Amino acid sequence: LFTTGYLTYERSVPNGFADRNRLKLKIPNEEIRSIFKEQILTWFRDQVKTDEERYRTFCQAFLDGDSQKVQEMLNAYLRETISIRDTSVRKSMKENFYHGILLGILNFRTDWYVSSNRESGEGYNDIMIVHDGSRTGMILEIKYSATDDLDAECQKALGQIDALHYTDVFEEYDVGKVYKYAIACYKKRCKVILAEEFR
Repeated sequence: LFTTGYLTYERSVPNGFADRNRLKLKIPNEEIRSIFKEQILTWFRDQVKTDEERYRTFCQAFLDGDSQKVQEMLNAYLRETISIRDTSVRKSMKENFYHGILLGILNFRTDWYVSSNRESGEGYNDIMIVHDGSRTGMILEIKYSATDDLDAECQKALGQIDALHYTDVFEEYDVGKVYKYAIACYKKRCKVILAEEFR
């Protein structure tokens, strides 16, 4: 990419070198930036088609209330796709990383209403899902654990859902069953606990 001009060295660094062994590169202009964007979008679309059955199964596990299947599939996904360096941000931002991953995957279902950080009860839930076809609503509360005590973080998440009345949001929907998912993450691992509520 560098030798063909799709990347150039960063002139703000003397001679383009950040140190002796590394060259700081940049995309040279908007035209090439758009090529990169299109290539990445094309790759992503092709990847989604390849993994379509996997995403469908993952989403269906949420709808079925199969927390064990959700946990197994999410753990496999984290092992395959992320690096522990991806979470090398301050603690307050770590949850956002996992939140974004889940939000992206769950939006695969076009027949779901999915919202993020919606005002609900006395706070803001992480992810809310409504599936009209089954009259099922879901609240997902995501926590990052500073240790590998994922059970404790899941219990904290469930406590937060109840204490802040996150499920009150479903009063404006025709929902009969609510799944409350507590998802705790630590590096490339997660724990998923489910509690149910009937309205």
